[in-house]
Amino acid sequence: MNNPSKPNEPKPAPQSRPAPAAASTHEHGSAPEQAPVSGRKAMLTLGLIVAVALVLAVIGILTRRHGDQVLAKETQQTAAPTVSVAPAQPGAPVDNFVLPGNVTAYTDSPIYARTDGYLEHWYYDIGAHVRKGDLLAVIATPELDQQLAQAEADLATAETNAGNASVQAERYKGLVASNAVSKFDTDTYVTQAASTSSAVKSAQANVQRLKELQSFEKIYAPFNGVVTARNVDTGQLINEGAGQELFHLQALDTLRVYADVPQLYSQTVRRGMKIALTFPEYPGKTFWGTLVRTADAIDPASRTLLVEVDVDNRDRQLMPGALAEVHFRTPPTGPTFVVPTSALIFRKEGLQVGTVVNSAQGAVARLVTIQIGVDDGATAQVVSGLHAGDEVIQDPPDSLLDGERVTLVKPGSQAAGGF
Repeated sequence: MNNPSKPNEPKPAPQSRPAPAAASTHEHGSAPEQAPVSGRKAMLTLGLIVAVALVLAVIGILTRRHGDQVLAKETQQTAAPTVSVAPAQPGAPVDNFVLPGNVTAYTDSPIYARTDGYLEHWYYDIGAHVRKGDLLAVIATPELDQQLAQAEADLATAETNAGNASVQAERYKGLVASNAVSKFDTDTYVTQAASTSSAVKSAQANVQRLKELQSFEKIYAPFNGVVTARNVDTGQLINEGAGQELFHLQALDTLRVYADVPQLYSQTVRRGMKIALTFPEYPGKTFWGTLVRTADAIDPASRTLLVEVDVDNRDRQLMPGALAEVHFRTPPTGPTFVVPTSALIFRKEGLQVGTVVNSAQGAVARLVTIQIGVDDGATAQVVSGLHAGDEVIQDPPDSLLDGERVTLVKPGSQAAGGF
């Protein structure tokens, strides 16, 4: 058993814990000093850095150059137009050619009014056959009629005054010889007689002018022909001048057919030649005309010679305004080639086609000036400018230039840079 503590015995004092060790005086101080780097090691490190930088720069330059080359190549290939080519097809030698002809009336005249008024009556309508001198219409001109009446009255007054002055002058001439009147008065009356005579002539001219205008109240046919237009009706206001056409008259017994002959064949046409004409409304039928005249000059805009062919039309089978096919014959020419009309290039340099040749740069376009013969709308015969084996661009772009690189596409093949 433990002995109970005695009262009033002091308790032992608690032992105190040992104090923590003091913090190191180097806990927040600077790092210990390192040994200095040698100069050789620094130079090696710098050289290594420079070498890496140079390698990276060379790689970047080579990469960029390669990219520029690839871009330039792709740009050049993309910029080169893609064209389809085909060899020029030989055609038969040209011994005739057909040109479109414009059919016109032998005489074609619009009829205008030469006086102002109202249309009182017309006598012929469209399609009517008239003879020279037939009355076409009558214009009512009441104002002109009154002007004529006034002018005739003025003429009568002038004639009366002139007669009186002439009598007075003759009387004074007789009296002056006997000194019954003065020489001054005699000269006055003689001068008055002369002036009144001039006034009479002026009044006569005015009357004649108004009569001429009054004669234009009646409109007559100027030649034998057919009325092809009537542009007025009864009661319509008529104004003098070319601003209003009353009738249109055409002579149809003989028709003129105009055609433009290419310069190449201008020396093969002669006056008096018999020319065959065909019309779509008469299939299988040929009409014959005579080449009566040419312009004797080449049109600088179209490089063609205008010719006129007259054809007899007394049976009224043909009508002016129609389109004819004019058949010309010419001496046979040399070899020709047939190309589609879509291959033709129309520029200020003249008619051209595009061909393709091989060069050191690849396929290159060459523009060739040509002359054509027969052109049926779908194909054209080339009589000069092309040679056998020429590769013709079938549908050239509008921007095609001579010497330009092109990308070829032949029928049934893919795009290529050469033949």
